[in-house]
Amino acid sequence: MISLRQHAISLIAVFLALAVGLFLGSGYIGDRVNALTGTDRDKLGTLQDENDALSRQANVDGGFIKDVAPRLVNGLLAKRSVLLVTAPNASDADTEAVKGLISDSGASFSGQIALSTTLVKDENAAKLGSIIDQSIPAGTALRVDYTDSGSRLGDLLGALLLVRDGGRPLPDTDRTTALQSLRAGGFLDYAEGTVKPAQLVVVLTGGGLPSDSGAQGQLVGRLAATLASRGAGGVLAGRQGSADGAAPVAVVRADPSLGKSLSTVDDVNEQTGQITVILALDAEAAGRSGAYGSGQGATSITVPAPRG
Repeated sequence: MISLRQHAISLIAVFLALAVGLFLGSGYIGDRVNALTGTDRDKLGTLQDENDALSRQANVDGGFIKDVAPRLVNGLLAKRSVLLVTAPNASDADTEAVKGLISDSGASFSGQIALSTTLVKDENAAKLGSIIDQSIPAGTALRVDYTDSGSRLGDLLGALLLVRDGGRPLPDTDRTTALQSLRAGGFLDYAEGTVKPAQLVVVLTGGGLPSDSGAQGQLVGRLAATLASRGAGGVLAGRQGSADGAAPVAVVRADPSLGKSLSTVDDVNEQTGQITVILALDAEAAGRSGAYGSGQGATSITVPAPRG
């Protein structure tokens, strides 16, 4: 398995290559190349050679990770089931990559639910709350301490769709009726007949959020945490920037009570981050949560091997 040291070396190489490339390609340097002495030109040529070498190494590392990824996760989640939930700003490329690795892991794919832009708009909170209240199946209780929209919807979806080991899912009719009500209200979307109960969940989001995004980060972050708490575990994964400001990963990492419910990954647009999602699901099933990536609040690049 790729070690943390190898991941760190690859990341450093990429960042250094980008930094040197920007330096060499800047207009400031370009305007002054003719004024360089012979020695300076030699130094510049050396830097260019180093940049080219680092770029080639980064490409090699990326190709290596892509080729070995299926082997790293092969059979890791066998006999497990995984539900995928996507935020409105989740990348299609990230979604397809994670779905592919879920398949490689041997897990049963329980379907995909897309959260809508209507859901994350603050002005729709009252309508959402009303539909949630009307969609709670008989005999099911939501936690009374969850009062915000994201937490309540996550708790409801968790009750409908997630099961712990040894638990029993709700009857199909209850699940279908509630999901159809939420879809009819414009708050989520899914293909009819494709969503089944799961043990684990992955919630995919995008990167940083603009200043006018309102409570979107809070809603998605809290939804992910309360949803995961109903099952055997989950992962909230975003792109670079998702751990900054009021973005979803940042929201979860800033609140210890949320971080205990699921793991976070802040670089799902990278191959290492996509692999980490699967490794984190495996760790979650064993009762271990963590904050992974290179963003604010991350405790390690990827999931450490369990201590013997």
